[in-house]
Amino acid sequence: MASPVTDQWTAAPAGFPALESLAPPEALPAAVRRVIAGVAGAAAAWCPAPSPDGARIAYVTDRSGLPRLEVATLDGRTPPRQVSGADQEVVSVAWSPDGAWLAYLVSPGGSICAELHVVRPDGTDARLLAGQDPRATVVPGAWSGPGHYVCSIANGAGPDADVVLVDVATGELRTLASGGFLSVTALSADRRTVLARRGPRVFRHSVVIDVATGIQRRVLPLDAPGGIASEDGRFSADGRTVHVRAALPGPPGADRAGLVAVPLDDDGVPGPGRTVLYRADADLDGYAVRPDGTVLALWNADGISRLWLHALSDGAVVRRIPLPEPVLTGWAPAVGADALVAELSGPRAPRGLWWVPLDGSGAARPLACSPERPGPRGLVEPVLHRYVAPDGVVLSGWLYTPAGSRGPNRTVVSFHGGPEGQERPGWSPITQSMVAAGLTVFAPNVRGSGGFGRAFMTSDDGPARESSFADVRTTVDELVTAGIAAPGQVGAHGWSYGGYLTLMALTRWPDLFAAGASLAGMSDLRTFFAGTEPWMAAASVTEYGDPVADRDMLAAISPMTALDRLTSPVLLAHGDRDTNVPVAESVQAHQALQARGACVDLLLFAGEGHAIVGRDHLVELGERLAAWFDRWL
Repeated sequence: MASPVTDQWTAAPAGFPALESLAPPEALPAAVRRVIAGVAGAAAAWCPAPSPDGARIAYVTDRSGLPRLEVATLDGRTPPRQVSGADQEVVSVAWSPDGAWLAYLVSPGGSICAELHVVRPDGTDARLLAGQDPRATVVPGAWSGPGHYVCSIANGAGPDADVVLVDVATGELRTLASGGFLSVTALSADRRTVLARRGPRVFRHSVVIDVATGIQRRVLPLDAPGGIASEDGRFSADGRTVHVRAALPGPPGADRAGLVAVPLDDDGVPGPGRTVLYRADADLDGYAVRPDGTVLALWNADGISRLWLHALSDGAVVRRIPLPEPVLTGWAPAVGADALVAELSGPRAPRGLWWVPLDGSGAARPLACSPERPGPRGLVEPVLHRYVAPDGVVLSGWLYTPAGSRGPNRTVVSFHGGPEGQERPGWSPITQSMVAAGLTVFAPNVRGSGGFGRAFMTSDDGPARESSFADVRTTVDELVTAGIAAPGQVGAHGWSYGGYLTLMALTRWPDLFAAGASLAGMSDLRTFFAGTEPWMAAASVTEYGDPVADRDMLAAISPMTALDRLTSPVLLAHGDRDTNVPVAESVQAHQALQARGACVDLLLFAGEGHAIVGRDHLVELGERLAAWFDRWL
């Protein structure tokens, strides 16, 4: 693949070296570049979907250089086969219950607006079913029976998404429910009732919808435990109970996501909920209610995945299932065995597919179809580092220290996206690339991050966003005081919201960071609202503020309105097909900084969307970031 990077070096302002002397990636030692190529270019596999007969598995992998759909036998006796189109960037896959079809989502040209495709497991009879309009997007759902797939579709003209039943044979689309942005989570066996998630970010809740009348009812009342936020609704086997993952009340830090069971009467009206699972020290990331009266629960405790089997009746722990890697991000029940096919990753292991027994019969093992893991050379294990903000709030982050490093070191603070995301000890090729160049990396979870209770996650909403900005200064002070970071040699980096937070930090504290890099970050919240997809804008109001009523506040917390304060070299990188955080966010910041004579560079990756997924692009990005911070720190 040809290099997609556009270099736009500018004249250096007073006090900076001439830009012609900037070290290119080629200036990194050859050994470092080899490590980065191996790390950033490592292949992964995710989204496991076992066939109904239990013999095969479909999944997404980037072993070809871009995410593609493959099918393989679970026993590994035949090699994997790619069944998606050669030019398709695959997002997810689901196997039909009769084994006849694979439904998969495609991101056309890296766009966030996904298309729904189907194909036979042997790669024949491929067809596009929904999302042909470039403004529309398909949100994945589930097969409702042989030949029918239920999903949500936003037409792009407004903020809403309808629940739609897709006939695979005829291509007919039948709207089952509408009114709000509805993300379908389940359809009853008789197709009379839909379970869906609706509402803006952080305040999403589950609704039960009568298909005949269109009436929507909240599964949990707003004032009930878990009523303010509930997701992932599922019907019980008899259809008389709905289980939802809900934010349960508690003091700050203990207001965690748990599992609630809600009975339905004969008319499908929800009754009072009952808390089934709750832990004050962990969030429920996923669950599966099993026919034997147990619940498989995936707990997130300080970013580490814990897989426990509980009794449905009283929540008692039946078994703790050991995991070979610290982060489990997806699973599918195995067919004909008491086991899971799990998607696992760790700091030294890209996402891969594992067979995980649930009955205690043996240890987990990687599936033969998973790509080979990179060697451990140059990779480091992070450690969890806790610290306290001036107001007493406990913060934490993952510290990556290069092998052999002693005492204060050049350090990059790396902010995650979201902002509801969470930094976890999973696979991060960009982080490991910077570590390979001798840089310490600290990845904090500032206020607004998920995984630490609802109060913590919502503590940066709207006008309270200033509190998360203050956590940036607290983080740097902690790193210097603890002897981790060398004063004057600290950099800031982030992706998406983390890129926005990086730009805010560079303008808020111009002397705190020696350099910065923003990947797909917002530079102006006002133009973000105007340029992003309508449904994304509507969902983001509770997070950032109303683009009309709160316009002045949005201006005050937008980096674009304070770029005159930025004095550190800054690297801006963006996929040129990004419509989530539109590429114009980086372009306009670059133009404004150029006009001020700032030290700035812009990297545009052709054909990439909000996330950089192409292997060649990831290697180039890893090299560019490592060289950038190596030069300026």
